[in-house]
Amino acid sequence: MNQVPHPSLAAGIAVPLIALDNIAKTYVTGGDIRVNALHNVSINIYPGEFVAFMGASGSGKSTLMNIVGCLDRPTQGSYHFAGHDVSKLDSDALAWLRREAFGFIFQSYNLLATSTAEENVEIPAVYAGLSPSERKQKADALLASLGLGDRLTHRPSQLSGGQQQRVCIARALVNGGKIILADEPTGALDSKSGAEVMALLTDLANKGHTVILITHDAKVAAYANRVIEIHDGEVAKDTSKGPAAAGMTIPELDLAPLAGARIRTPIFAGVGESLRMALRALRANVFRTVLTLLGIVIGVSSVVAMLAIGEGAKDSLIAQIGQMGTNLLVVRPQIRNGRGYNGTIATLTAADAVEIAKLANVGSAVPESTSNATVRSNDIDYQTQIDATSEALPPTRSWPLAQGVFFSQDDQVSYAAVAVLGQTVQAALFPGTPNPIGQYVLINNIPFQVIGVMSPKGASANGTDSDDVIFVPLTTGMLRISGQRFVRSVTVAVSDLTQMDTVQQSVTTLLTERHNGSQDFQIRNMADVIETATVAQDTMTILLGSVAAISLLVGGIGVMNIMLVSVAERTREIGIRMATGARQRDILQQFLLEAVVVSGIGGIIGVLGGLLVGFVIRAFGTPIAFTLPPMMLAFGCAAVTGLVFGYFPARKAARLDPVVALASD
Repeated sequence: MNQVPHPSLAAGIAVPLIALDNIAKTYVTGGDIRVNALHNVSINIYPGEFVAFMGASGSGKSTLMNIVGCLDRPTQGSYHFAGHDVSKLDSDALAWLRREAFGFIFQSYNLLATSTAEENVEIPAVYAGLSPSERKQKADALLASLGLGDRLTHRPSQLSGGQQQRVCIARALVNGGKIILADEPTGALDSKSGAEVMALLTDLANKGHTVILITHDAKVAAYANRVIEIHDGEVAKDTSKGPAAAGMTIPELDLAPLAGARIRTPIFAGVGESLRMALRALRANVFRTVLTLLGIVIGVSSVVAMLAIGEGAKDSLIAQIGQMGTNLLVVRPQIRNGRGYNGTIATLTAADAVEIAKLANVGSAVPESTSNATVRSNDIDYQTQIDATSEALPPTRSWPLAQGVFFSQDDQVSYAAVAVLGQTVQAALFPGTPNPIGQYVLINNIPFQVIGVMSPKGASANGTDSDDVIFVPLTTGMLRISGQRFVRSVTVAVSDLTQMDTVQQSVTTLLTERHNGSQDFQIRNMADVIETATVAQDTMTILLGSVAAISLLVGGIGVMNIMLVSVAERTREIGIRMATGARQRDILQQFLLEAVVVSGIGGIIGVLGGLLVGFVIRAFGTPIAFTLPPMMLAFGCAAVTGLVFGYFPARKAARLDPVVALASD
């Protein structure tokens, strides 16, 4: 909505656009020394006036301009803009005034060195929320009208002083420039360029703009219709040549935000500009950027690689345990010492396995008697494990054959001298022979005919080679190889997984009765083993991730340090942006976005680096499991790190005083 005209304006009485009443400004320097820059200054400036504040250096005229342009606040006195008390305006309303009402032309131009002429002119329009196409159209039109149509993409260093000042004038006008504040606009120019700039300001005044000129030169001040001489912080003389040009009136400014109306700008206004400036800042300091990124890259790479190693180890362990099946109970014998059961004793028999197989919900019970032996084939001797077991082993252990057959119940009954080889044994005893079926191996000098070869199984849960084994019938092995009457284990396959605990209790009861009340055995539930192993590996993965996250934290501290340095180096840029209408949240957004961009780029490179490290580690045989969530987590942590550690520097930048920031070297 439009601001209701001031009552005195409605009555036809001229209302000051700018009303200063008893303004004073005192600075406190180092050593607690007070310097009075202004004393009881009272000035009224009306719409359309061309006013010159003239005085020698140190007279206070620039301080007065800073107060008028809302870059600084007076120590005492009142300042009313179009009837509104400026002292009651918050930082956003002051930024709105600088953006919508004022246009600054500085003696030192105050252009952003890394931006083109076109981009410098667009800055106030960025914070006004104009679209990129609208900003570009306005900037190009203004620069063309000022004779710079062929210099749109030139940076300040590629322009003469007069051209830079015209870019500054275009920037002051891009949002309308109702009030032009020109601080020594000809001070850094030659006489010809200075005359051209003054001609432009005179033309703007004739078109109805309110122009306030700061100068020490009486010849420059002579261009104005009204000259206010400032001496030692006081108004010494106020001379007017005639009435102001007819032009802008107060209601045209739409002063609703000064009356408390909400200032509506797009939420993401300036994000594109902030992103562009962030990338330029990174390119401008490549070496420093690389060092900053390095901490984030190392941190993210470590997290990705460590979590992949942890996941790989867990998957490998679970797969190894799962090779035996999750529906299995493994019964082993044990003996009692003074502290309980420990070690092994020969108490478990093949008959126990037969009785266990008769229990409800038991699919099979496979007894095993293992021993080590030297085997021979074709003058090749090889030390391996002999596993005397039953014909039910392949289905119970989910271990199919690659070649031939497994021995049968008839082989058990007849004490047949037959053998089934593991893949490792086959490769050792029959190198170059793809099919050893029908061949013979000597086990303890007893010939056994090879009737089958097992499929590859890989490493077991304890790290041993599961394929380094020869299977023989239980009866044959116990009689002719080991000479033992007892078995080392019985593997029980449970038909119904929901009845695992019930079957375990039944086996315990049965064996206790068969062993005369002695529980000289132990039962391992493979489902519980897998669950325990999973928990342990998850804990280890978290530990690995936590250790890796420390480097990410260090990288975040590096980001904060570099951002603090960046704020210190770009203080003047911050002042320029504030003078052209940037709010505190705009500055906060820009520096936060820069920190996030740095961390985000580091996160992407870190994820790729973590993948590369993982593949290298995998090449050396370590199990690695890459999953998307850890990568997303690592990248997200990098972005959050930038956000968290970039907040303090960004907050520091946003809270800078505009006039102090502009005065920074």
